[in-house]
Amino acid sequence: MVAHIRALSSLRFAGAAAAVCVLAACSSGQAPAAPAAAAEQTPAAAAQPGAGPNTASPVPGELDVEAQGTLAAPEQAQGAFTYNPQLAPPGAQLDAEIDGDADSTGVSLEVTGMVPNRGYAAHVHAKPCGATGADAGPHYQNQVDPAATPEKPSSDPAYANPQNEVWLDLRTDANGAGSSEVEVPFTFTDRRPGSVVVHEAEMTMTGPGQAGMAGSRLACLTIPPA
Repeated sequence: MVAHIRALSSLRFAGAAAAVCVLAACSSGQAPAAPAAAAEQTPAAAAQPGAGPNTASPVPGELDVEAQGTLAAPEQAQGAFTYNPQLAPPGAQLDAEIDGDADSTGVSLEVTGMVPNRGYAAHVHAKPCGATGADAGPHYQNQVDPAATPEKPSSDPAYANPQNEVWLDLRTDANGAGSSEVEVPFTFTDRRPGSVVVHEAEMTMTGPGQAGMAGSRLACLTIPPA
């Protein structure tokens, strides 16, 4: 009987001691230790490749950009250049807009202040404008003519055509204003267009050996990066 009482007393003492330990931990601000398995946590999402709101890539081809400029001499130009003041007068306004979709692209060009009642051939080119008309490089081509060189631009109708390039030929009215709008069956992906160039010819040529030709470069409008 005495042994039984002593055993009960020991159990009560042990339980009281455990409770004291728990209370002591709480009063010190320390939580009881978590089970070891809980320490194995999944790495934070921020550490995972591609995580976060700023990692999404733009949709290929959906290029939406607008370029505006007032023609000025190359030494004064800020994105809009005239190389022939008589046919592309300083102060004339050029406005180009590109509106890309999933599988096609709309491109428009508006001009004001140009020579009245005159045709102008115009095309999208591969490079930005510069001090000379040549700086804009060749016509932008969706499928690049493998036979073309810097010295001999593409003139093969299989490549130099309004379905593989962007032709924006227009005619001005009595006030020197004109516009052109086209839709091409391709999109701008890894290669972005650099500029729109206005040429001396009133219409772009289409025959073999002449396709895409339009005379000297009168003016140029740089297309800003998307």
